[in-house]
Amino acid sequence: MTLHELSQLYWLNREIETERERLRRLEGQAYAAGAASADSMPRAPGVSRKTERYAVAIASIRQAIEANLIRCQEERAKLEAYISGIDDSLTREIYRLRFVEGQSWAEVAAHVGGGNTVEGIRKRVYRYLREHP
Repeated sequence: MTLHELSQLYWLNREIETERERLRRLEGQAYAAGAASADSMPRAPGVSRKTERYAVAIASIRQAIEANLIRCQEERAKLEAYISGIDDSLTREIYRLRFVEGQSWAEVAAHVGGGNTVEGIRKRVYRYLREHP
């Protein structure tokens, strides 16, 4: 497995969070537009089109989020299968914390403790990748 493949779960999670933020903003805009037109005053042509555009955009973002959640499950399963094949328990724990849990190098080093430094943890990961292509 490559470093790029190991990092896919992290980037998918970031993409999902970005999409969720877009969804929250868009839902807020749609609510504001709907609230503005919720009184019984006559509307100009095109108001319902605006509402329809919001609905379509919201549905599209929700669909993208759902697709990425499925991809996350698949990536997580691949990562866990790969990590379970690592013989050394410390290396397995480092890989799990870094690539499945998405912790920073500093968080991983602090979690495993035992005098392990950020640089030592990082080198252990890269050394394992080099030795087990």
